[in-house]
Amino acid sequence: MKRRDLFIRAGGTAAITQMASVLASEQKIAFAGQQSSVSVEKNAFIRVVDNKVYVETKTQTTVIDKGFIVSLKSKTTGEEFIKNPDVNRSAALHIIYASDETAGINDQKFGSITTHQLSDHRAEIVFHSWDGDGVIALSVDAESGDLLVEPSAYSSRPGVRACRWCLTGLRTDLELVVPFFQGVKLPPNDPLIRNTRWEWPMYWEAGLAIFQSGQGGFWIHTQDNRYKYKALKVGSETDPFEIGLDSEAYGPVDNNLSAGGLCWRINVFKGNWHVPAEEYRSWYWQVYNLAVEERMRQPWIYDVKLAISWCPGEPDILDALAQKVSPKHILLHFPNWRTDEYDENYPNYTASEKGKAFIRKCRTMGFRIMPHFNAIDMDPSNPVYSQVRDFQFRTLEKKQLLGWSWYQGRGIGVPESNMNLLNNRDKKVMVKIHPGLGMWRSILGECILSASQALSLDTVFIDVTLHSYNLYNCFVETTTPSEGMKKLIKHVATLGQGLVVGGEGLNEITAQGQSFAQAHLFKSWHDSIDGLERAGGCNLNEFLFGKLCRTIGYSGLSGRNENEELRMRIHLEHGAIPTITIRSAQDIINPNPAVKRMLDMAG
Repeated sequence: MKRRDLFIRAGGTAAITQMASVLASEQKIAFAGQQSSVSVEKNAFIRVVDNKVYVETKTQTTVIDKGFIVSLKSKTTGEEFIKNPDVNRSAALHIIYASDETAGINDQKFGSITTHQLSDHRAEIVFHSWDGDGVIALSVDAESGDLLVEPSAYSSRPGVRACRWCLTGLRTDLELVVPFFQGVKLPPNDPLIRNTRWEWPMYWEAGLAIFQSGQGGFWIHTQDNRYKYKALKVGSETDPFEIGLDSEAYGPVDNNLSAGGLCWRINVFKGNWHVPAEEYRSWYWQVYNLAVEERMRQPWIYDVKLAISWCPGEPDILDALAQKVSPKHILLHFPNWRTDEYDENYPNYTASEKGKAFIRKCRTMGFRIMPHFNAIDMDPSNPVYSQVRDFQFRTLEKKQLLGWSWYQGRGIGVPESNMNLLNNRDKKVMVKIHPGLGMWRSILGECILSASQALSLDTVFIDVTLHSYNLYNCFVETTTPSEGMKKLIKHVATLGQGLVVGGEGLNEITAQGQSFAQAHLFKSWHDSIDGLERAGGCNLNEFLFGKLCRTIGYSGLSGRNENEELRMRIHLEHGAIPTITIRSAQDIINPNPAVKRMLDMAG
């Protein structure tokens, strides 16, 4: 019987299983008496039949049609996770331009899609369409059972930002477990994440996404250690269960014609989300040699039981805290210690007399204290600005200066007027300097070292370390902002006799050098969004990074109302150290019930 006849007679989904069985038998015959780098027992192969791609590994059977996965089945549990999506409704491959404008690359409008067998373990799907061209390269990893998918696309129209490969037809009962804001576990159609795009590494904090069912699930990840920018698209306007995986071009993209270069790995698992997360963590630990970083961590960081974010500098607060919890178990984030106002005149880090006295008392009593510095923000009215002004962050698409200014309690953006950049210190004008610039790391390092030696510091907090992303001026000294941030954190950590570094946010780049991270709640930096309670219950980032970097809470943690109690609870559910924000010693001496719970947990 011919393969085509077999497929037609079997029909529908049943054909997939039958075809896979026939192909597996053919695979064994083909390898008889031959040497292969992939053993027959692992049963990993790719076959092209009638322009479809049939994949079998030791863990999964998968069928791909027109670039779409139309069947994804676990050999262990027998579960089918993707089933018969309409491959003619849209395109599996897209070119992405500015403002998420998309151009589908498929066989509509005089296009063609052809599939080529390259070897027993490789195939290609080639796309020629009206609006562009592309290739999806497919291969299998026999050892892991992963299916490897590498999409790429190009166009004659300049301005290509990314190429997107899409999955659709997902089972609607699957939950998405993904590192957004320290970890969420939600159905893709939940309003919190429906039709949203998450850029790595600031918002998509590690390059994996897990789809969990009752028995197991499947997961997608990329083994990228070259700081390639990427994004995860959850849902679309018409399909909340469509998943888009974006491979971004580095900025500037104004004249760019192509995107690709990332390999997405797909596999199934049995059990809960910890199973694939552990596999990802093992890869992450190995590829970045993090066993060395783990050995370098100070043992005391694991003994911290209570954190105070935005600690006021009043000495009686220390006396009150010491009555509740041993100071050696308390970590203080201390923002207002300089001669300058908060968020003004960076990178000047000269301690005020009041700041010196508070820090001295902290150290005498045994508290762990992190005075507040800044990683990349600086005040353009500071004399250093003239040395580094050519290396300010500019947005990828609009080329605007990145940073902020504040006036009457609201953000007003960054002035593009050179005069107003220099003359508005009272409005807390801040611009961001590319951390790939060696001169910036040198200037910042000297300032932090001088302050840490003057104050006998062993721990510092450097703000905005989570702020690394694709930029218009992406490369400085052949270094992306994300790799530059890693270099900057490492530079600070190795100043003097070594410093314990805390920072803002936690992702797979910052975790490598930080010991503490001040984490944000889901889109609730200062004010809580509706539905925040659904964003808790998943400690994915703690699972991935907790052996290197511990998290503390950010803001709104005084426990004065139900909203603040919720914020405190969500942080705990993410695995953070119990954290409070206070105004005075009275908040400790006479704590409300929520603060008392935190003190009791720490004590």
